[in-house]
Amino acid sequence: MNNQAIKDALKNWPKIVARYQKADNKKAVTQIINTYLPFIGIWILMYFSLSWSYWITLGLAVINSFFLGRIFIIQHDCGHQSFMKNRKHNQIIGVMCSLFSTIPFDYWARLHSFHHSHNGQLEVVHIGDIRTYTVEQYKALPRSKRIYYRLLRNPIILFLIGPIIYFTIIHFPATELPWGNKKRWKKVKVKQLLNNFYQISFYLVLGFLIGWKNFLLVHIPIFLFYGTFSLWFFYVQHQHEETYKKWKKDWDYLLSAIKGSTFYKLPKVFQWLTGNIGFHHIHHLSPKIPNYNLEKCARENPILTKYVTTVTFWGSLKYMFHHLWDEETEKMISFWKYYKMQRSSDHG
Repeated sequence: MNNQAIKDALKNWPKIVARYQKADNKKAVTQIINTYLPFIGIWILMYFSLSWSYWITLGLAVINSFFLGRIFIIQHDCGHQSFMKNRKHNQIIGVMCSLFSTIPFDYWARLHSFHHSHNGQLEVVHIGDIRTYTVEQYKALPRSKRIYYRLLRNPIILFLIGPIIYFTIIHFPATELPWGNKKRWKKVKVKQLLNNFYQISFYLVLGFLIGWKNFLLVHIPIFLFYGTFSLWFFYVQHQHEETYKKWKKDWDYLLSAIKGSTFYKLPKVFQWLTGNIGFHHIHHLSPKIPNYNLEKCARENPILTKYVTTVTFWGSLKYMFHHLWDEETEKMISFWKYYKMQRSSDHG
């Protein structure tokens, strides 16, 4: 279906999503309880399992990494001011979550807000998103930068090493935001420094209480698994083959949500563990919808999912080979396909 037909079919989307934008404090508190209690309980169990077998510890780390991801989903919703009714409550809970997620609350919330309002715009596709070059942009790069980009897009670096860099180097220092008025971000930077101080203090206390060796053996694997699957989820939701990427002059908000995001259809247990973030198209239509209302919105309004790319976990694995945006075909292509096209062009 062409873009105009999609816009015509979904012209009433603001009215549809408005019914689900109301925060429910009871649901929010329930989610805090059924997220934090299992996380803390499994963390303690991991500590005791160190005297049994480290394989048990690692197995529990995989499970607990999903609960840590669920903590981040709460922080994510607080950043959108959608988790609870009161803004101050969202702020407090968001900062509390950041102690566990290691992502500074205010800084990331503003960066992520920019991503929502500019999703798929080629001029700023690298801000709050995974850097993606068009075929023409990649072709114009000097050899050194091409090599760097290919390394960046290597699955091992992107999903295993990338999360470590992202959570410890990019977010942890008081980095400058790449746009906007500097005065406007001064308070955000101060809050980021405070957030970093709180995080360091929090982990120092834990390390001294249970011993640094025990702390690292328990928390590092949780952190590594959490980083990998979190980045993978974010990647899958915007790097599908027929995603939406346009220059600002041709960009459309509705299409960027519907075509530029996927519906990541997961088994119920993983849908719950990931805070319904698989309904990413609806989240991009309205970030004011709290995660606990996303499934209901999708179920009661199938029209919102009718024109969206639906993908399962196994189907999503091929997305790791989507490297460049081909403006001519409006599809993501691999490096292999790019060089094949170049060879054909040279021979032609």
